[in-house]
Amino acid sequence: MVETTKEVIIEKIAKHRVFFSTQKTKSVDFRIVQLRKLKKAILQSRDKIEAALWTDLHKSPEEAYLTEISIVLNEIDYHIKNVKQWAAPKRVATPLHLLPSSSKLIFEPLGTALILAPWNYPFHLLMHTLVGAISAGCCSLLKPSPDTPAVAALLEQLISDNFDANYISIIQGGHETNTLLFSQRFDLIFFTGSPKVGKVVMKAAAENLTPVILELGGKSPCIVDEDADLERAAKRIIWGKLINAGQTCIAPDYLFAHQSIKKELLDKMAEQIKLMYGHAIKQNRLYPRIVNAQAVERLRSLLKQGKIHTGGEVDVAEKFVAPTIIEDVTPDFLIMKEEIFGPILPVLSFTHIDTAIDYVNKNEKPLALYYFGNTKKAQTILAKTSSGGACINDTLMHISNHNLPFGGVGNSGIGNYHGHESFLAFSNKRAVVTTPTWIDIPLKYAPFKYFKWIQKII
Repeated sequence: MVETTKEVIIEKIAKHRVFFSTQKTKSVDFRIVQLRKLKKAILQSRDKIEAALWTDLHKSPEEAYLTEISIVLNEIDYHIKNVKQWAAPKRVATPLHLLPSSSKLIFEPLGTALILAPWNYPFHLLMHTLVGAISAGCCSLLKPSPDTPAVAALLEQLISDNFDANYISIIQGGHETNTLLFSQRFDLIFFTGSPKVGKVVMKAAAENLTPVILELGGKSPCIVDEDADLERAAKRIIWGKLINAGQTCIAPDYLFAHQSIKKELLDKMAEQIKLMYGHAIKQNRLYPRIVNAQAVERLRSLLKQGKIHTGGEVDVAEKFVAPTIIEDVTPDFLIMKEEIFGPILPVLSFTHIDTAIDYVNKNEKPLALYYFGNTKKAQTILAKTSSGGACINDTLMHISNHNLPFGGVGNSGIGNYHGHESFLAFSNKRAVVTTPTWIDIPLKYAPFKYFKWIQKII
């Protein structure tokens, strides 16, 4: 993919700043029109979007709609319904010592935002974030991933055909383009990707004091206790692990199973793989592919340690990695050192829950945590650990509720979005105190001769 030059990047940013200065985007009616325009464009392009996702990731139309298109459409509808309320000034209480002043919050757009999306959900993660930028009244410069070129080309056409290029624009490129982008001053950088690149983004943004939202990843644990419903646990874990062939930032990354139920659980998980994708998985159109040969080779290197319980087949030419469960895993294995981002699930065991808790806590805080077992015991797990989000007796589902914020903590991310949080992510909460002139209480003025009274009030 051709890199974008520095001159083009600077020109686009300048045009966005000029457009923002016209004040058009601050109109809530303008924002709603743009959201409706985006929804119409997506609906009209649905077949093309599904085709591009098939080309890049072998995603079936069913999975493409469920995990990418429908999520964005639902987010648009939610913002259209609520943005007027969100954008309205909010009165807040004023303490006694400030009366008769009044206080309120004004939600103003930050300005021009840079939005960078990864390749694993290339449509969803760029468009979903854009919804928040439109809703808040920002201008946006979009950067899709070069690793999914069919989707990147489609997104460029969709944006250029439907939006003023001075309002929302899109550029293409790889590492060189990213480096040039990070060195520019934006009003917000919204980056979704790996913690490794997230550190690069944050360091570059610091040079211009540009605020960042980083949606990263990490190793999300899945703990299955001795009293869990094993049938449902197996089904929900396999579903969450194999969506997009495991290339999901909140996929269960490793499994901690109670020793007493581990064998039965793994056998049930192996059975669920067959029930969902059949015996000839490579021929099943519903099973996605790994993004490129390099990623396949990286995943293959993770299969060298431990005992393969299920799967293990790799075909680099087909970019295929079979659903794989690995037993006899120890924390020093390579597979436990980095985020897997593929359909491979390493399994550790425990006899006391504190073993699993201690392991989670001594590593970086994950983007998600999953626990299967008694819901009362689950509260203990939540109280003793930290993660960006969590599910009890399920996987992934917290991401689908736009009433919940989505984001990481520590190494797994900074900031939140989805629903109202997306609006807030691209907004500045401006504090305003309005003081009348019909009275002027002298307590605050030098020479502070009423200081004794002031002390009693504040």
